[in-house]
Amino acid sequence: MSGDKTGTRAVVLGGSIAGLFAARVLADAYDEVLIVDRDVLTGVEGPRKHCPQGRHINGLLARGQLAMEELYPGITQEIFDDGVPTGDLAGHVRWYFNGKRLKQQVAGLTCVAASRPMLEKHIRRRTAALPNVSFREQHDILGLVTTADRGRVTGVRVQSLTGGASEETVEADLVVDATGRGSRTPVWLEELGYPRVPEERKKIGLGYVTQHYKLLADPYDGDLSINPVAFPEVPRGAIFTKTDGGRVELTTYGLLGDHPPTDQEGLYAWVKSLAVPDIHDALQNAVPLDEPVAFRFPTTLRRRYEDMDRFPQGLLVTGDAVTTFNPVYAQGMTVAALGALTIRDHLHTGAAPVPAQYFRDLARDVIDPAWEMTNTVDLTFPGVQGERTPQVRAAQVFLKLVQKAATRDGKVTAAYMRGAGLVDKPDAMKRPAFVARVLWNVVCGAVGERLRSRPGPRPGARPGPGTASAAPAGSRSEDLVSAG
Repeated sequence: MSGDKTGTRAVVLGGSIAGLFAARVLADAYDEVLIVDRDVLTGVEGPRKHCPQGRHINGLLARGQLAMEELYPGITQEIFDDGVPTGDLAGHVRWYFNGKRLKQQVAGLTCVAASRPMLEKHIRRRTAALPNVSFREQHDILGLVTTADRGRVTGVRVQSLTGGASEETVEADLVVDATGRGSRTPVWLEELGYPRVPEERKKIGLGYVTQHYKLLADPYDGDLSINPVAFPEVPRGAIFTKTDGGRVELTTYGLLGDHPPTDQEGLYAWVKSLAVPDIHDALQNAVPLDEPVAFRFPTTLRRRYEDMDRFPQGLLVTGDAVTTFNPVYAQGMTVAALGALTIRDHLHTGAAPVPAQYFRDLARDVIDPAWEMTNTVDLTFPGVQGERTPQVRAAQVFLKLVQKAATRDGKVTAAYMRGAGLVDKPDAMKRPAFVARVLWNVVCGAVGERLRSRPGPRPGARPGPGTASAAPAGSRSEDLVSAG
């Protein structure tokens, strides 16, 4: 294929959602965009062979939905028109933190309750519709091609997986690696004489199991999903959500090696062990549509390309190939979308992006806030190894107060979910008015619990001054507390 270029070309390694998002923004700046992947991509509607997480819940956070809509105007409605249910992340999801249910309040956070194959199908269809985007399917990616001084990437070496084909070189003005956690860019760079890419790993020992059901009775009462979140005392959690095809999707998980079983009876028993009974009760009126499928995720991983002193021109990395978050927090696809917008920001001059500047902005504006948020939560589990700095401990204390306040106040829930959905920056929850609201609800809740736990007067005893029964009629202690 070398020698047939007539214009500028960008090559995207990997047809994942991150690769599709990247191709979308590159199509505005390059004459040709080519996506290379080992899988068959076009026309595929089910889980792909080389996307093992395609059989499990993949959440798109509210900020990810906004970014997706910005990249593909009208796509959200197209997905809903294809039978995907929706709701509000704070108003129509039944959240349980520390075993306690949060108050629900609509916060303008659109949930797209699509299965991974459904979401991928729509994003791929819209990307493929761009006239300058094409796919090189069922091809293995063998390595990078560079200038003689190895200072610039000029293409990639690929080979067909269908048999009999020889290796070929695809020339490119820009190569974007979107091949996911298994990215070989760190290995290729070392082979080219570049330093080792700094990495940060944290062992979380996550394992989860997914199964789909048809419900014979509706347990949701108007909600979209029921989500009991794992916490140190019960390090097991689940997401039980309506999804496309009139199905319900369950992904239940455990941390630090405590993993759900894949036999049906064992899975039901596991679900019964969750902190709340809602999902187990619902499964009494549900018919399994497939077999339970397991997935293991031992460590989170962050490749700190922003810390490298040298990096070749003509090469960028995006999505899980840069950072793989704890998937429980559903940040991966959203960060991939925001990463594509970061690439776009570095294409606006028409010149090739400068990798060092791109990686700096990606780390500071996209990865850091999400990474710090999930790191704070991961380190609440004593068995997770990592540095618990005074800042981390303070953040954990405040987060627990927020969660406690959210059990009483829907406005706290809405603000919390705007942060968790990456719509608001973490600093939004540090505003004095919000901190005051959190503390007020926590104090009022504590006072209420204390009053409710007081023993009542002895039979026949006369109420004395200051006792609850001495309060004016119609002003029970519970009413006084809730008035706060």
